[in-house]
Amino acid sequence: MLILIDSNILVFGANPSSPFHQDSVAAPSNLRQRGGLPCIFPQNLYEFWAVATRPINVRGLGMGTAQAQAELTRIKSLFRFLPDTPAIYPAWETLVVQHAVSGKKAHDARIVAAMKVHGLTHLLTFNGDDFKRFRDITVIEPKNVTSPSQGPGQ
Repeated sequence: MLILIDSNILVFGANPSSPFHQDSVAAPSNLRQRGGLPCIFPQNLYEFWAVATRPINVRGLGMGTAQAQAELTRIKSLFRFLPDTPAIYPAWETLVVQHAVSGKKAHDARIVAAMKVHGLTHLLTFNGDDFKRFRDITVIEPKNVTSPSQGPGQ
C-alpha cells in the first residue's frame, strides 16, 4: 500500500532538535516494515524547501541552499517519488469548490488531489485535523505507528 508522507514529517525528520524528530524518522521505517510503501510528491519537496531555507527565528530550519539541496537528495532516496500530472489541477479545483476550501488549506487540498490522482488513500501526518473534511483518505498519526509488526494503517 502506498502511503503519502506529509511535508511536516520531512521537516521534523531533518531537525534532530525537534521533539517530533524521533517519530518522524521511526514512523516511515515502521510503515515499510509493515508492508507500506512511503511516498512523496513534488509539493512535499517544495514545502520542505520553503521551511528548510527559512530562518530559524521565523519557524524555519535555517539551512543554506547547499544543505537544503543535500537534504532533498537524501529525502528522495528514502521515499518513492510520484510526479505531478495534468490531472491534479482539475481534481484540486473540484475539491476546493466541493469542500469550500479557502486560504492556506488550499495546499492541503492539493495534497489530497494528488493522492486521488495517484490512487493513495493513506497519509502520515502530524496535522490530521487539517484533512478531516476529506472523508476518503485515512490519516495515520506518527505516534500510532509504534511497532513494525502491524499492518500499514494500524
